[in-house]
Amino acid sequence: MKRYRSHIFVMIALAIVTAGGWHGPLRNALADFRFAWQSRQASGNVVVVAIDAPSIDKVGVWPWPRELHSELLRQLQKADAQDIALDVDFSTPSDAASDRNFAEALESAGGSIVLPSFQQPGADRKNLHVNRPLPQFAEHSWPALVNVEVGPDGLVRRYPFGEKIDGKFVPSMAAVLAGQYTEKRAPILIDFSIRTTAIPKLAYADVLRGDEATLRKLTGKKVVVGGTALELGDRFSVPNGVILSGPVLQALAAESLLQNRALQWTSGAVTAAGLALLALVMLATWRRLSAGKRVALLLAMAVAVEAAAFLLQAIFPIIPDTALFHIAVVIYIAAVALDEIDIRNLLGRVAESRFQRVAMSLGDGLICTDSRYMITEWNPGATAIFGYQPDEMIGRPFDEICARDETVATAAFSIRDAAALAAGSVIEFNGRRSNGEVFPVEASFSGWQGTDGFQFGAILRDISVRKREAERIRYLAEHDTLTGLINRNTLHDQLEAKMSAAEAGGRKVALLVIGIDGFQQINDMLGNNCGDLVLRAISKRLTAAIPPTGLLARLSGDEFAIAVPMGDIAENLGRFAEQIGDSFDAPLLAGNRHLRVKVSIGAAVCPGDGRTADELLSNAHLALSRAKATNRGGYVLFEDSIRRELEKRLTLEAELALAADRNEFELFYQPQLHLADGRLVGAEALIRWRHPQRGLVSPGEFMPVVNTSPISERIAEWVLQAACAKAAAWERAGHRLRIGVNLSPSQMESGDLAISVAQVLANTGLSPTSLELEVTEDILLHDEQGALNTFREIQELGVHLVFDDFGTGFASLSYLKKFPLDGLKIDRSFVLGLLTNPDDAAIVSSTIGLSKQLGLSVIAEGIEDRATADFLVRMGCEEGQGYCFGRPMPASEFEAKFLSAPATAEVA
Repeated sequence: MKRYRSHIFVMIALAIVTAGGWHGPLRNALADFRFAWQSRQASGNVVVVAIDAPSIDKVGVWPWPRELHSELLRQLQKADAQDIALDVDFSTPSDAASDRNFAEALESAGGSIVLPSFQQPGADRKNLHVNRPLPQFAEHSWPALVNVEVGPDGLVRRYPFGEKIDGKFVPSMAAVLAGQYTEKRAPILIDFSIRTTAIPKLAYADVLRGDEATLRKLTGKKVVVGGTALELGDRFSVPNGVILSGPVLQALAAESLLQNRALQWTSGAVTAAGLALLALVMLATWRRLSAGKRVALLLAMAVAVEAAAFLLQAIFPIIPDTALFHIAVVIYIAAVALDEIDIRNLLGRVAESRFQRVAMSLGDGLICTDSRYMITEWNPGATAIFGYQPDEMIGRPFDEICARDETVATAAFSIRDAAALAAGSVIEFNGRRSNGEVFPVEASFSGWQGTDGFQFGAILRDISVRKREAERIRYLAEHDTLTGLINRNTLHDQLEAKMSAAEAGGRKVALLVIGIDGFQQINDMLGNNCGDLVLRAISKRLTAAIPPTGLLARLSGDEFAIAVPMGDIAENLGRFAEQIGDSFDAPLLAGNRHLRVKVSIGAAVCPGDGRTADELLSNAHLALSRAKATNRGGYVLFEDSIRRELEKRLTLEAELALAADRNEFELFYQPQLHLADGRLVGAEALIRWRHPQRGLVSPGEFMPVVNTSPISERIAEWVLQAACAKAAAWERAGHRLRIGVNLSPSQMESGDLAISVAQVLANTGLSPTSLELEVTEDILLHDEQGALNTFREIQELGVHLVFDDFGTGFASLSYLKKFPLDGLKIDRSFVLGLLTNPDDAAIVSSTIGLSKQLGLSVIAEGIEDRATADFLVRMGCEEGQGYCFGRPMPASEFEAKFLSAPATAEVA
């Protein structure tokens, strides 16, 4: 028995180590050591598009709107990236337009984009909650799991191929990228010998702006998009003291799979065989070799085994588990030393030496105290944090490094507070450096029974940088970076709170939404930099104009909002709005420019105009829209009639779209005659709506809505097509007459009016000279140069252009000079009073004379009697239209009345 005592000791010790799992850290450490000495180049086929700090700074806000991700996907498709995975949370909705835009981008990618799902503890901290992409995103993407397993030592080593969630297998993101996932494969060990610095990383901002050199680097690559910025917090500790961001970790796992480095531990049978071999060697040599030679043999075997393990791990996708072998070697050496040295003293010295080495090499601060909380250990990390040298602090109370806020009547943090907590608890407190600076400290405390009594230890970390970064991110999320004002989201939250407090006290809160009139012109003429200076100046002026209890926020590009209790403005919202407007009478200083701006204001009051922040904002915006439309430079207080008018308009727009689908529109025709002989020369096509219930709807009721709604261009194109088709039919029947069609602003804004006219003429076969397009001044105001180019192209087709409602605008005479026109129509407002009002007669006479000098034809509108027609003939006007000759009428009635006779039509 005595002969085998040492071997039994080794077996028992190994059994205890194995049962306690104590060999695990050594196994990991050995694998990590081999990774550190084995350097593999990344394949370059996996590229990380990093949401890094410079990209966040360039965008200027956080969180980012999803339009950025939509544009990024388009750039990646443009670069012809092979596979695209987004390690970004898409489980919660953003604004509807952004979500719709992103869903369209996913759909345009053909459903090839990989979006993440991840599990996290639910609110009860017991069950797991699965965060999945929103349904509209999941419909056009591949799901992938991004969860990784953090080991007991806080490091990530293992990586799963996927996991079943709600009974359905979801592959991991790296497995999807590598195309190697299968439901039954066991998790792998990531190959950390692959250098993460060799994995290509491109800045999100560079890809987003479409930099050609950057896009070329993405061609044919597998792309992982995600946050690498420190402030985003998506970071994992991995072996050898490295911290990786989530996207880089996913890319490293994909690299491991692509390079056939899906590592696995060797089996227990291999470990058992190695231990058996070691035991046989020791049994054979125990009595034959001296203690020194046995130790040398053990060390040689350990070196040989580790060298072999190093080569195997480098060549094959395996990690040899040599931990128990090395532990057995150590235990055998201990057994050799049992009769040679004092084991207790040796173990004590080894433990103390090891503790000293760990303490001195630890990057964080390490401070130990005795049972009286006097400092006994002070490592270099503590010196770096607090500035004190060890000889200054050893023997002094721990609490001397704890700061107290003299402005707060509470005691400073004390180590006695931590001593009452469970071991391993993490506490934040304020520390004080040797220079007096107070800063936040994160400390993990523990206690143990030592030879000299109970002792305490603390590992401390300076978290001032982390606190500042967290505060910066919070500030960016709550404020407008240009003006420093709170943003829309923050206003919404604070307004809800202010409204709740006011309602509880029976008070009212006013909300004013302020729009800058003509701000786009400032940007267009002076540039965006000047526009930014103007916005800053406006924010300062508004800040000075509101009471201290008010809230001021920037809502969007040129919109601001003020929320203020009614009691603080003497319950006079109108007067307060006037004061805001009057505050802009003085010029604004923007850089070295003095600029005058005017503001329009819409206001609403809680609770009468809304009981939630959303309702109040919506109604104030409606009032602002009314102010911009009817009282520019003034203010409008919200009334229910404003919303009713909007609802009526929206209802009418819906009915108009339905009417277009049902072909409820038709054209009426009003004759245009030669005044001298009553000869029919043309007809003006006028749209009418024959409603199935209301009958014939007046154009004055629906045309203003048509001209300012999205359906405008559709209806205008129908009018042009229908009028030309009817005129062509009359022309083929031998009745060649001019057909007049009114243009809408939407047709000019489309930019292809000349092409549309040419196509209609070709489709209908109408002679170009038989078509006369009527334009009004509001059409020309939008883009004079564009209108000029379009008119020239139309005239080249042979189509006539006539200026309608001449004399009612502000710049009609200048337009006669600028634009290539064939004629003009005298507005009916001047013709109706022609016989009774000398001023109207003078205007009409001057207009006729001017048109003749310019070589333009003239037609008078609104002729209601023969006497007016005769007077116009004497003035030199050749053509006219009005009730005197015929009201607008359906095509069939027009044909029966005017086209049944071959030559002329009777004048009424």
